Amino acid sequence: MPRNSPYKIALTKQERKELKRRANKYTLPYFTVARAKMILLAQQGLSNDQIADRLCTRREIVSRWRKRFFEKRLAGLEDRQRPGRPRVFPPRTGRAR
Repeated sequence: MPRNSPYKIALTKQERKELKRRANKYTLPYFTVARAKMILLAQQGLSNDQIADRLCTRREIVSRWRKRFFEKRLAGLEDRQRPGRPRVFPPRTGRAR
C-alpha cells in the first residue's frame, strides 16, 4: 500500500522557474538536478514511491528532500555544513602522462 506524504508541495511562480532551471541545466552537479526534479514531480502530486521509480533512487531519499523543501523552501535543497575539516585537494605537480 503506497504511503501518502504529509508534505504537500505548492510552488510559487519564482520557485517553479528556479527548479525548472536547475532540473534542465546539465552543467550543475547531478544531486542538484535530481533534487529539483524530485520537487517538481512532488508538486505534480506524485507519491514518493512514484518519484523514486522515475528517478531511479530510493523512496527515503525522495522523502528527505521533499520534507526539507517543505520546511525551508529552496534553501532546504542545499547541502548542509558537515562537521570536520573540509576536503583539501593537493596541488598538481607535473603533468599527467
